[in-house]
Amino acid sequence: MRVIICGAGVVGACSAFELAKRGVETVVVERAAVACAASSGSGGFLARDWCDGTPLEALARRSYVRHAELVDELADEPADEPGENWGYRPVETLSVAAAEGAGRSASDAPDRPAWLDESCVVQGRLGTERDTAQVDPGAFTRAMMAAAQARGARLMIGRVEAVAPGRTPAVIVDGTHMTADAVVLALGPWSAIARTWLPIPAVFGLKGQSITFRAPQITTTHNLFVDYRFADGSTAQPEIIPRPDGTLYVCGLSHQTPVPLDPWAITPDADRLERLRRMALHVIPSLRDAEVLVERACFRPVTADGLPLIGPHADHERILLATGHSVWGILNAPATGEALAELLTTGETKSVPLAPFAPSRRTGTGR
Repeated sequence: MRVIICGAGVVGACSAFELAKRGVETVVVERAAVACAASSGSGGFLARDWCDGTPLEALARRSYVRHAELVDELADEPADEPGENWGYRPVETLSVAAAEGAGRSASDAPDRPAWLDESCVVQGRLGTERDTAQVDPGAFTRAMMAAAQARGARLMIGRVEAVAPGRTPAVIVDGTHMTADAVVLALGPWSAIARTWLPIPAVFGLKGQSITFRAPQITTTHNLFVDYRFADGSTAQPEIIPRPDGTLYVCGLSHQTPVPLDPWAITPDADRLERLRRMALHVIPSLRDAEVLVERACFRPVTADGLPLIGPHADHERILLATGHSVWGILNAPATGEALAELLTTGETKSVPLAPFAPSRRTGTGR
């Protein structure tokens, strides 16, 4: 069997790994670079049970377990770069309230981080090291792609111009026709391009801003989800994620906007970036003297009903979709890749049911 995967983000890389380890001839086609977009620019936060009670529950729980398994499974794999790993670790997760102009907090929460501004209120614990964790998403994606290549997968840099369905579907890359037994479209927010080839549900781009600081003074694992109120009364919900490499990632202020065709053309919005920086420096005063390592924006792929598209195309069973994972792309990529590999090699999925994510369902718009 030969499978072509279009897209080398986290979903494409995890799918390639699971297929290659099952002995499937796998080719990954990527226009720019592995993890060139949201798979590097997102936070990498993982939660075991935050999707409970929704159609995502089984996928998220299996993927959370799979993340931990992969640490042991790939422990002896060569790193993408000397000394690199993907920073997996369990974390404590807190809900925090912050408001400009607020006075000192009376909060005496026992797990209150010492680096938090005295005006911030710890509202509660959202997760512990038993049920929340994190990875460096770019490093994780590159590690999965490297592990896939070590098992025989091939990475090809080129632009996918079209996918032609049929008993033997073809992918046209820079004018070259490549045939396969199956094609997986893991194009993330660029899935809209595929709508010029095939009728698929709409996938939109949700643009978020992020700043990465050098912050070795942050030595605890606390991930923060912040309810923030500006002096003008407007609100935001930034996420603050310290990483084990001594950096600190802050993101937020997402909005829907058209996705540029070129991933390298994505730039942050200056006004939103300034507001994000303002929030970060308020919540963590020591960041005022910290070096800013990266300021960037990325697009997360979202569907009308908020659920990913995973499985065969409604009219072309040899073309499969794996996109629309929204903010849970890093979390749910391992189980997505595992389920697709099961489906392609055995004809069924045993790890998680894919019926809720069938591309043939009605998503409310875009068909």
